[in-house]
Amino acid sequence: MKSYYYDHSASTPMLPIVIQTMGELMKLHYANPAALHRSGAEAMKLVDRARASIGERMGAEPEEVVFTSGGTESNNLAIKGSVNKAARTSKHIVTTAVEHASVYESFRQLETFGIETTILPVDGQGKVNPEDVVKAIRKDTVLVSVMQVNNETGVVQPIAEIGRRLSEYPHVRFHVDGVQAVGKVPFSWKKWGVDLYSGSAHKFGGPKGLGFLLVKKGIELAPLLSGGDQEQGIRSGTHNVPGIVAMSQALRLAEESKQSRRENMYAMRQRLLRIVADIPELVLNGVHSDEADAESRTAPHIVNLSYPGMRPEVIIHMLEKHGILVSTQSACSSKSLQPSRVLLAMGHASDRASGSIRISFGDEHAMEDIEILGERLKMVVAKLKPLERNSK
Repeated sequence: MKSYYYDHSASTPMLPIVIQTMGELMKLHYANPAALHRSGAEAMKLVDRARASIGERMGAEPEEVVFTSGGTESNNLAIKGSVNKAARTSKHIVTTAVEHASVYESFRQLETFGIETTILPVDGQGKVNPEDVVKAIRKDTVLVSVMQVNNETGVVQPIAEIGRRLSEYPHVRFHVDGVQAVGKVPFSWKKWGVDLYSGSAHKFGGPKGLGFLLVKKGIELAPLLSGGDQEQGIRSGTHNVPGIVAMSQALRLAEESKQSRRENMYAMRQRLLRIVADIPELVLNGVHSDEADAESRTAPHIVNLSYPGMRPEVIIHMLEKHGILVSTQSACSSKSLQPSRVLLAMGHASDRASGSIRISFGDEHAMEDIEILGERLKMVVAKLKPLERNSK
């Protein structure tokens, strides 16, 4: 049976041309870019070109692009680097209850070191109120961190409005986790008043283990890793030249086709929701397609559904038997049997938060794939319905 991969939020397939580029570079440019000989210099030129390319696509100067191992490191560096660099003895940081684990757990870890945190609530769709962000600001606040696109539900946060309001508090840095947004939704990090912006290559057709952090000029961060002076001393470690070049190529391709890809994926999302509307056992967590300004309030590639009372691993394994590959919660939390922290924060009951699945699609999908997905969702739910009581 053919398998259909609907887990792009966890990781996207690498683009064939990106795989080819990376393979060729592994053969030709294996020297350490920090080396003084010619091969090292040639490798460093490739890194510099990739940095300039990423900066151009992201609206940043080349020196504002810091290479990392991925979204988790970028988020950790932005948060902990800001806190550790702040001169204040009393420090306070702000985030929301629906952030990715790499942000949420960073805040929890900093609490153990005496950093005061404020975790802001969200509404029933998972959106934070910009007014709540402003009200949380104190004289000792050093950082606000809010994701652009939620990795479980696809809900888009009001980043531009939050940034506008935070401009009145110049002592506060604004970090945005843009991992699920790059290549899929519009952004303008500087125009929106964002100081630090995280991205991850394997979310837009690039290799795993590569990411970047955009650091606005003038912002200083304390490094997490000590060693060499790579990345202006912010992030030590030998550059992964093939991976960095591959990431820049994948980003260019994703951004160049973003509008058409976004339109295609949003049309598929709308069709899937119409199909789900005929499956009463399933409920949508997030923004409905028929709501006002829906396209600006949700990412086009993520649909989060709950089957209240049914354990998510039961749904996922049954769908897999029928060739449908989806996930539950985020990939980082998918093996947990606990209710989704994000759905609980949105005010949903435990049975709904415990029975959610995440469907996320991408460039290889067409409308006929959504029809197949819908048919098999109906088939699986019909088979599972008699087991509903026993699965609780």
